[in-house]
Amino acid sequence: MINYTESLARLMQDIVSRVPKLSFIDMSNVLVFARSGRSSADGPFATCHCLTLPPSDEGYYFWRDRITGKITRRSEWFVTKSPTVTLHERAVSYMISFTLPRFSDQSLDRTRKEKFYPGAEPWLAKLDTVIHELYHIDPEHGGIRRIEREDGTYSANCHGRQFFEQVADMVTAYMSTRPDPAVYDFLRADFDTLNGRHGGVVATTFRTFPSFPQRYIERAAVQRGCESDAVGVVVEPLRTMQQPTCYTEKDLEIRHFRTDASHRVIDKKEFRAA
Repeated sequence: MINYTESLARLMQDIVSRVPKLSFIDMSNVLVFARSGRSSADGPFATCHCLTLPPSDEGYYFWRDRITGKITRRSEWFVTKSPTVTLHERAVSYMISFTLPRFSDQSLDRTRKEKFYPGAEPWLAKLDTVIHELYHIDPEHGGIRRIEREDGTYSANCHGRQFFEQVADMVTAYMSTRPDPAVYDFLRADFDTLNGRHGGVVATTFRTFPSFPQRYIERAAVQRGCESDAVGVVVEPLRTMQQPTCYTEKDLEIRHFRTDASHRVIDKKEFRAA
């Protein structure tokens, strides 16, 4: 079976070695994993996740009465934090997730990026998406890259026309270096074709699948009053998600993806031990 995330990681390593704008990326600081996504449903093909964002300022949720507009209850104070992902004792700064089979079934037809690739083969949409997500990585590892305007200011929209143009330029730059077709040929096939050719599609996921490392809420150590507090305002205990905050290579697994489902691939040694 073809390991799709392994193939993507190999492709991304080749891209950053050939495209100057992405040459600062150290792929050992990037984890590539898969998420579930049906081809018939809407949603992202891939997502760049930053793990270097600092804790947020303290805050709280509050609820207002629909009629009077007065605050009737609020949560305890909390902060949001980034989880840690460590692979073989090395911290990961970014993760890039790809939805299967949605990513492998995408094409240029009727997309925002179609106009940047006149007459191109449909599979180029996938290469565009790969470079698109790599381009989100900030050179300073300070979060998701901000796009600079011509006047030197930064745009609040990280998916504007300029971003798509720059990604398309990098796609062209990469292909102009004449990379080995064996590195990107898997992108040419849709999900069904890959299944038929390789007898299945597997990919790296987290053992908490379909969950994965995400920003989480933590109760603030010091709880204090606030200006919204008044007679009758109820302070609700904070409800936090029961999810890990620290991950290592032991939290990864391989899953076999199908058109509408997936299941964990059990290692033969693990099966015998069980």
